[in-house]
Amino acid sequence: MTEQTLAEIAAKLYAGSPDDFIATRNARAKDAADPDLAQQIRALRKPSVAAWVVNVFARERAQALAQALELAEELREAQTDLDAAALTQLSKQRRALTDRLAQDAAALATARGGRVTASTLEAVQQTISAAFFDRDAATAVASGRLVRELEPSGSLDLAAALGGGEVEPAHAAAVPTDELKARRERHKAERAVHDAEQALSRAQREQKSTERDLSEALARYDELDSRQKELDAELRRVRDEAADLHSRMGQLEERRSAADEKVDAAEQALAAAQAALEKNAR
Repeated sequence: MTEQTLAEIAAKLYAGSPDDFIATRNARAKDAADPDLAQQIRALRKPSVAAWVVNVFARERAQALAQALELAEELREAQTDLDAAALTQLSKQRRALTDRLAQDAAALATARGGRVTASTLEAVQQTISAAFFDRDAATAVASGRLVRELEPSGSLDLAAALGGGEVEPAHAAAVPTDELKARRERHKAERAVHDAEQALSRAQREQKSTERDLSEALARYDELDSRQKELDAELRRVRDEAADLHSRMGQLEERRSAADEKVDAAEQALAAAQAALEKNAR
């Protein structure tokens, strides 16, 4: 039977129980027929708990991880053509995917007897996030041979992050240029459709708002027009009544003058009668 390579041995060891890592590693080195391979196996470093959790996930859920990393690659290519709003939405989707994968990885590790604390889970999330942002980090995560957790930013030393020898960079199998161009064109077309849909939605909302305002304005106009006609009729009545009163005022002025003359004559007659009475009394 052909002896396994160092990378294959390391991948199996790094997904095994962390508590048994040293003993299993040494036993595997002892069984190696090649002295150089045995020495390389003994030199393998024990992974951190967070690295072990990611390694278990990479081994047990290789297909799901590969799909997620492929999606991350597409997102990295697409984000150069996105506007601020789309980038914000993209960031939310990326965080949601990171959290889900980290939770799945923690559940797998727990099912295998591991203890995943809050700080460990955070380190797992950071490691997966690093894989989404950096191709070398994606290579390290997919290899299942991490010896320590990764930072979501900064340069990555693959030799320091991995055990079991070199690994092919993720960009060695990069998507062909024509396919990337097609993806960019598709993303542009999708964004154009999205923008057009948003513009149509805004125009429809504005149309409905304008129709509502116009309907309210017409109803108010009808109300005011009816009120204006009522006021015009009232004004005509007031003017007619004022004209009648003005005409009567002339007649009443004449009647008052005649009444004043009668009062004066009556007063004079009364004064004369009183004078005659006084004279007769003496």
